[in-house]
Amino acid sequence: MSRKNKRALFRIITSLVALAIAVVVFNFVNATWYIKLPVFLLVYFIIGYDVLIKACKNIVGGMVTDESFLMCIATIGAFFVGEYPEAVAVMLFYQVGELFQRIAVGKSRASISALMDLRPDCVTVVRDGVEEVVDVEEVSVGEQIIVAPGERIGLDGTITQGRSALNMTALTGETVPIDVKEGDEVLSGAINEGGVLRITVTQSAQTSTVGRILDLVENATQNKAKTESFITRFALVYTPVVVICALLLAVLPPLFLGVTSPAVWSTWVYRALVFLVVSCPCALVISVPLAFFGAIGKASRQGVLVKGGNYLELLAQTDVVLMDKTGTITKGCFEIIEVYPLDKKEEILNLLAIAESRSTHPIVKALVREGVDESGYEIKEIAGYGVFAQKGEEKVLCGNAELLRKNNVVFDERRGTGTPVYVARNGQYLGYAVVGDTVKSDSREAIKTLKDMGIKVVMLTGDKRENASAVAQSVGVDEYESALLPADKVSESQKYLGRKGKTAFVGDGINDAPVLAGVDVGISMGGIGSDCAIEASDVVLISDSLKSIPVAIKTAKKSVRIAKQNVVFALGIKFAVLALSVFGFANMWLAVFADVGVTLLAVLNSMRMLTKTTYKK
Repeated sequence: MSRKNKRALFRIITSLVALAIAVVVFNFVNATWYIKLPVFLLVYFIIGYDVLIKACKNIVGGMVTDESFLMCIATIGAFFVGEYPEAVAVMLFYQVGELFQRIAVGKSRASISALMDLRPDCVTVVRDGVEEVVDVEEVSVGEQIIVAPGERIGLDGTITQGRSALNMTALTGETVPIDVKEGDEVLSGAINEGGVLRITVTQSAQTSTVGRILDLVENATQNKAKTESFITRFALVYTPVVVICALLLAVLPPLFLGVTSPAVWSTWVYRALVFLVVSCPCALVISVPLAFFGAIGKASRQGVLVKGGNYLELLAQTDVVLMDKTGTITKGCFEIIEVYPLDKKEEILNLLAIAESRSTHPIVKALVREGVDESGYEIKEIAGYGVFAQKGEEKVLCGNAELLRKNNVVFDERRGTGTPVYVARNGQYLGYAVVGDTVKSDSREAIKTLKDMGIKVVMLTGDKRENASAVAQSVGVDEYESALLPADKVSESQKYLGRKGKTAFVGDGINDAPVLAGVDVGISMGGIGSDCAIEASDVVLISDSLKSIPVAIKTAKKSVRIAKQNVVFALGIKFAVLALSVFGFANMWLAVFADVGVTLLAVLNSMRMLTKTTYKK
């Protein structure tokens, strides 16, 4: 508990003890009203002075219909009709409710505030060969920083020296450390658990992974869900209406009946005060936003950043998920997936590495080996065909089928997915290596989980049909469309919009930004995704793992379910007790339950958002 909450708890306990003593004493001692009143007023001011001050400030500021105002009217009115213990009790239990609310909000906020520790304030940078500690904001792209064992990486970059294991739990929720070495890209927020690392900075403090996370989280609560917006608008109309109704309840019945007896007037004023206590909307105003706020915090701990409560509601209604292929379902980088024949594998790979060592084609990166000795080879790149390499009498051809046909080499052309790179030496065909994009290890499981949840999964890709078909069959998507340009992806996504259920799209590249912005919920990859895609999306997956999508949807469904439960429960109880108070069947104690009790129960229900999520269809 915070210091403020501890003081509030001490004040509540002190006031409760004082109230109990006063009630017991005056039950045995027959004291007059002018003796009782000062005692109960003293306890009242101890427990409620801050509420009185807040109500006065709000009245001066033009806000006369919040819960502080209602509490003050109801309790002061109770003193006027002689219900001293009830007046103090109402204020006391109201403060108990406020304390529980602050604790609940603090617990939810703590899960988000913990993210603020992801980025260190200072880093060690190397300038002119000298190490110096500077503010993380002062480091420029291209500079080198040093991260010692146990330290948190302050900025995104590429390792230029050292090997280590990184703890990525705070970023992705993954508990197993990830081994990294020279040439690997690392993200800010990860903890270095191994040796000293020298890292070349590739992103500034603002654009690094942690910088984007903090910015997204800080702005997330500004986008209210429809349920939250409804409660805010409802409270603005509801509170003035019940104040007017309470005033009419106190005045009209005695006037209508023509009664002038003070006892009758006191009865109706008491009913009106009960009506006011019951009418406080704090159960809704606090518990509903708390459910969404807690969901945003919980999702962030699991590596999913949701930009607002409104996107949680849309996620909860999602029944179609569209996915890009490259970089989303697959790794987005080329690898050798097949070599034929196997008995010549080493020879084929060596020749490929030598011939392609100076090529700039992206596929070639998967073929070139570290430390290969191409000295003595004259290498010539033939645009659109491949590479010719010669060393003495040895002549090597590496490229596509057209290159071998052009040089009259007899070979068996391979059919299937991936890109085959054929190898021939001195006019004799040796074999081929197939380069392709590989499926992420968790894509199949994630897609299966989505389908088990009743969600349709569709893959949209610009890749050729045979490659798209192979990936679609491998991961088990429901449908797929191939050879799509960015505009075609937008057109395909439009087919799923305008339905009762919502449509989400998952992508990572600049070409995905139009689709991300156009669907109901845009989901981007935060690690490998482009800045444009992250900016256009509504949800960001920091871990780049599709397994985060079912987690996000389950969390969203739970938050919406809890928010609706709070609305139905709170309004149901309140309207029932309001009706009872009109006919004199509800006293101040029942009013306290209908206000503070319902608030506490609703807040406790919202705190379930912080527990483990289980999926319910």
